[in-house]
Amino acid sequence: MTTESALDTALSQLRRAIEQLSLSENEWQTLSTPRRVLEVAVPLRRDNGNVEMYKGFRVQYSTTRGPSKGGVRFHPEVNMEETIALAMLMTWKCALTNLPYGGAKGGIAVDPATLSLAENERLTRRYTSEILPIIGPERDIPAPDVGTDEKNMAWMMDTYSVNAGFSVPGVVTGKPIVLGGSLGRTSATGDGVAISTREALLHRKINPLGATVAIQGFGKVGYWAAVALENMGLKIVAVSDVHGGVTGFASIKDLWDHFLVNNNLDAPGTERMTNEELLHLDVDVLIPAALADSITEKSAPKIRAKIVVEGANAPTTPEGDAILNDKGVLVVPDILANSGGVIVSYFEWVQDKQNYFWDADEVKVNLNSIMMRAFKEVEESATSGKVTWREAAHMLGVGRVAQAHRLRGLYP
Repeated sequence: MTTESALDTALSQLRRAIEQLSLSENEWQTLSTPRRVLEVAVPLRRDNGNVEMYKGFRVQYSTTRGPSKGGVRFHPEVNMEETIALAMLMTWKCALTNLPYGGAKGGIAVDPATLSLAENERLTRRYTSEILPIIGPERDIPAPDVGTDEKNMAWMMDTYSVNAGFSVPGVVTGKPIVLGGSLGRTSATGDGVAISTREALLHRKINPLGATVAIQGFGKVGYWAAVALENMGLKIVAVSDVHGGVTGFASIKDLWDHFLVNNNLDAPGTERMTNEELLHLDVDVLIPAALADSITEKSAPKIRAKIVVEGANAPTTPEGDAILNDKGVLVVPDILANSGGVIVSYFEWVQDKQNYFWDADEVKVNLNSIMMRAFKEVEESATSGKVTWREAAHMLGVGRVAQAHRLRGLYP
């Protein structure tokens, strides 16, 4: 069986939600079409003087519920179809969590590991200047994603501000604190994954204290999810990065301390395993927090976890999803599980607009409140409608966007 593309998968999920909600074909036409799609050429002057051209993208999938919101990804496999799919998922994610946003996504088809710091800055600034006419705090607010971080957001904010003639901190989120960033933003996605994991265990009547977890991915999502889960009393038994996984470490802190010094996970006393072996560990919870398509038709049959919490975007293919459902595995979908990042991005945007900043505890309390509300809505919808949690999450998100379209009407 051939795995669908990310866009085909997103469209099939949307079609399913529209059928379950009994929406019209007119609504399908509206909801399945991105509002604005931009492809730009991004020239880069290398440090040696050579000029190379890269493709950049920005998709604003929806602005019906507010300005569009979504990350900027630097990765060799970035393309228009994937960007549209991720912008669509961001639309349903923002609606599911009831944030006043539509969905967006952008990026450049480049491997950031091949760029010097100066080259990365020049590429980021030129990309920002190319998409500048369509972004802004009331239009579209970028954020970090795969291959980008707060440095890129600082450069994007500065480029936009220089062109505006004054500082505009609200044009991006995920910025350094001193430039208007929010406390808690760095760990937000992982914190949201941890909240979803805790609540999923309680739903399955499993005591979170001592529950075992394997995490595929030890980056911005996986690491912070591991820290939060360990603080909640769960046991992280294995983690992995692009080079493979390890088990047998005493704590996430010990493993992280080793990683910072040695740039690998081979801490004393650990045992190596492949990423595939990690997926098949006998644990209570599996968290795929790397890139898309980790759980497939091939890997899903051997998964022994009782719960899968999707930390990455689209880590499960449709074929893998069907197998997990048949096995009775509870899958907490990405648009719910990893929504902590966009929720705290919303907090950052609100703080920038007000020029009034919250303390870390206030951010954590508000994040937990929104995550819990969205989680309970999905849980209740899935139970009452006898649908999967993924279907319930999409029905809630799509339904809210469709309602907003109906209330606003069609101009002219």
